[in-house]
Amino acid sequence: MRAGPERRNVALHSGLFRMAKAISPAITQALAQLRQAVTTLESVVARRAEDDRTLDLMKKELALMQDERAKLASDLDAALAKSTRLDAVTGELARRVERATTTVREVLSDLTPRS
Repeated sequence: MRAGPERRNVALHSGLFRMAKAISPAITQALAQLRQAVTTLESVVARRAEDDRTLDLMKKELALMQDERAKLASDLDAALAKSTRLDAVTGELARRVERATTTVREVLSDLTPRS
């Protein structure tokens, strides 16, 4: 009588089990190393995921800061332009006041009797 597929699988597994028991210390050590490697890999993957999240947040924050910087630069340019216009107007007003003061002094000196 021939052995069926189930009997062959049992015999195969039985043989593998005996072989595994014989080399059990090596398998146990290899499994321990594999578990350690998987644990390390999981830790590295978790750190990388956190680093990626942190990087994304930093990129978003940098984009916001760059937008704010551009707005501040634009506001500064507008303020400097206004300051320049005010300086020009102030200078013109100072010249006009000086001319008016000079004219008033001249008129007053002409009205004052001389001795």
